Amino acid sequence: MTPRVLVVGAGVAGLALARALQLRDITAELVERLPEWETSGTGLYLPGNSVRALDELGIWTELAARANPIVRQRFRDHRGRLLADIDARSYWKDVAPCAAIRRSELHETLRAGSGEAPVRLGLSVTALDDDGPAKRARFSDGSTGAYDLVVGADGVHSTIRDLVGGPSARSVGQASWRFVAEGFPEIEDWTVMLGRGRAFLTVALGDGSVYCYADIGASEATGARGAEWREQFADFADPVPRLLEHAHGAYFAPIEEVVPPAWTARRVVLVGDAAHASSPNMAQGAAMALEDALVLADVLATSSGIDEALAMYERRRAGRVAWVQDQTHRRDRTRSLPPIVRNLTLRLVGERIYHSNYRPLRDPP
Repeated sequence: MTPRVLVVGAGVAGLALARALQLRDITAELVERLPEWETSGTGLYLPGNSVRALDELGIWTELAARANPIVRQRFRDHRGRLLADIDARSYWKDVAPCAAIRRSELHETLRAGSGEAPVRLGLSVTALDDDGPAKRARFSDGSTGAYDLVVGADGVHSTIRDLVGGPSARSVGQASWRFVAEGFPEIEDWTVMLGRGRAFLTVALGDGSVYCYADIGASEATGARGAEWREQFADFADPVPRLLEHAHGAYFAPIEEVVPPAWTARRVVLVGDAAHASSPNMAQGAAMALEDALVLADVLATSSGIDEALAMYERRRAGRVAWVQDQTHRRDRTRSLPPIVRNLTLRLVGERIYHSNYRPLRDPP
């Protein structure tokens, strides 16, 4: 029997799951609390395992025409002095290319790829009740529905995770700003500049567009939601001052994580940030969500029942996600070292650290 699946959240994780299920002849129903599709957004860096997952979903060929290849990843100090230069193309060559893309273009392509999956916008789940062997979802418009499986793909502040008693998101001690700047054709790859308790990342999106991500320690971010946050980076080398002139309306968010990860409850499963939000310093948020979708769809299509499928899903995902979260903590600790120690460490073993961080992710999930 084809399971009745409700996916709560129509972001990257939810739409990727709808696509993965469709490839296995399972049609999911999606609900999204936003009243209309978002058409804005910043950018995403996609390491090789992200692109591999998109290829397995059958949408990378279309996305590749819009994406910008990322060949190198460079680490510099805040004055622009090179600390490490990573040949990303060579490292990921046996997996898939690395690329950067606008988040809106990834979302649009996933939305088109979800095909006939029905989506109801402006709707949220307010309660989950047992209904015999099924789960009954109560919606914000007063309607209800019975499902064999409810999937929480509703982000770091997941309602579904709260309803099943999962852990709350917690701060990692950083605050961030994201924006896209236009008119910088000289920026072609991925570069992060590191100061004391501050980082400024640039990722080329192509055609002179640059995705910018800046963060500082949360204790320094108090009252810094307005334009004054840019003063934290006033001593950074070019091109940061010029990029900051384009930062009006930058998207502000504290950096939060879900640790320990939350996986399954009775007839309920979590994917993406709802299950295991992490610091973005490994650029694995989208990758882990896409891999979750592929693995969950696979076990639902091949297992003898929902309970068996959910147990297998958790077994296949828990170790990999734990590795990523552990590496994000290690990276944050390295960044928090005194600058002279951090810089020397990156100069001496930066490439070795990079290879170690990502080595297990080169294998399929």
